[in-house]
Amino acid sequence: MADLLGSILSSMEKPPSLGDPETRRKAREQAARLKKLQEQEKQQKVEFRKRMEKEVSDFIQDSGQIKKKFQPMNKIERSILHDVVEVAGLTSFSFGEDDECRYVMIFKKEFAPSDEELDSYRRGEEWDPQKAEEKRKLKELAQRQEEEAAQQGPVVVNPASDYKDKYSHLIGKRAAKDAAHMLQANKTYGCVPVANKRDTRSIEEAMNEIRAKKRLRQSGEELPPTS
Repeated sequence: MADLLGSILSSMEKPPSLGDPETRRKAREQAARLKKLQEQEKQQKVEFRKRMEKEVSDFIQDSGQIKKKFQPMNKIERSILHDVVEVAGLTSFSFGEDDECRYVMIFKKEFAPSDEELDSYRRGEEWDPQKAEEKRKLKELAQRQEEEAAQQGPVVVNPASDYKDKYSHLIGKRAAKDAAHMLQANKTYGCVPVANKRDTRSIEEAMNEIRAKKRLRQSGEELPPTS
């Protein structure tokens, strides 16, 4: 059994060792490719930075431009551009929700954007200074009117005439109609007003009448009709 196991192990190909020439060659090729990629990436960053420095310099020298919008960039490119802008003494912001669509806008210091302008860019809208000024004036006017109204106090409205006097003929007709309707209901359904149900007799008179009725019933006489 041991001889069989030994023959199987000896027939198997041994794994390459670190000292194997082929392994060392492959490792050197891989390291060379990685270094080349790193150098290419570094060179691309250098070239991109030079291009951004040129565009920023042209922007500064152009007196007709107060802001500049760049095409969407990746995170590394945006970082390089922000650094170039900061060194140049300008202001920059990134806008756009998706990373692939985010772009950079740069502004000259003397034309730094307001909060309203930045909010407009964040919403993906174009900034219109004229409309913004009109909106600001309307807001100030509304606020001024509210302050004036608060100083004057609540407004009390006094009508020129009493509505009861003005519509007395209608109210009178309505009251008469309601009274007639109530009287008709009393006749139809036997409803009796509360005032008619009220007993105005004294207690002594009521007791005497009850005793008299009782004596009549005991004597068998016919009871007189009640009113």
